[in-house]
Amino acid sequence: MSKAFTRESDDAAEPRPLARLTSSLPPGAKNYLTPDGAQRLQAELDQLLQQRALEKPSSNTSIEQRILRLQNSLATAVVTPAPPPPWEQVRFGATVTVRDASGSETGYRLVGVDETDLDREWVSWLSPIARALLNARRGQRLRFKLPAGEAQLEIVAITYE
Repeated sequence: MSKAFTRESDDAAEPRPLARLTSSLPPGAKNYLTPDGAQRLQAELDQLLQQRALEKPSSNTSIEQRILRLQNSLATAVVTPAPPPPWEQVRFGATVTVRDASGSETGYRLVGVDETDLDREWVSWLSPIARALLNARRGQRLRFKLPAGEAQLEIVAITYE
């Protein structure tokens, strides 16, 4: 066998290839980010790059994958600032307060796919609730299908950060 097809050392560990990145966006969808979301992702990327510089190269594949994902997200981002007031219509980046039929109020912030944080009620602009809210106006009532049935929501307030 030719030496070209053998490893220098059988003891050397082969570096594990990084998993192929797949976008969480549907084909053709723009990668919208709010300005503060873009800043948060850039700060996370900067921190991971500093952390990587202190470690052995390729010693942590999860960090490498997160770095690649952040770099891809920021490279394809369409940073979308809030529209000028008055805020009568729901647009990307809005925090929308809705009231259901029982009188309970909930606020949703419509953000980019990479900014989604359900614990904070930050929903992707591609989610069903965001799609129902987009372009709605304050005071408007709309129907929204839930797994448990249909709900009627009233837009109570629209604000932007």
